[in-house]
Amino acid sequence: MADFPSVTRLAAYAIVRRDSGYLLCRIAPGFPGAGRWTLPGGGLEFGEDPAAGVLRELEEETGLLGRISGPVRVLSETGLWRRRDGPVNFHHVRFLYPVGIVGGEERVEIDGSSDAFGWFSRDEMAGLDCVGLLDDALT
Repeated sequence: MADFPSVTRLAAYAIVRRDSGYLLCRIAPGFPGAGRWTLPGGGLEFGEDPAAGVLRELEEETGLLGRISGPVRVLSETGLWRRRDGPVNFHHVRFLYPVGIVGGEERVEIDGSSDAFGWFSRDEMAGLDCVGLLDDALT
């Protein structure tokens, strides 16, 4: 990798599916990827267990409470981010959990990293501006 600063990012995402499709969240303005659709989830807090983090993120972004319903999948990716303050080598480690909804009340996150969410079929997703994570997560 080029001689740039390096960063490792740990994140956990929920794959939530029901008859009407998959649960997706739209990235809020001011965040990388603003306006694009992704799975509910995001960066882990320092020392946070990924399983706890995915359920925290799901609740923060949608108001829904979940339970992990299967084994975790781990995706690892490296590359170069071209940030405003200069390029950075990155290593993304993403934990993908199948999650079932067990409660909560649907609501949109206020002043957070997402500004909308919805349920989308695979056909509907084809017409959305989605992050690359969805291709990897839903295969």
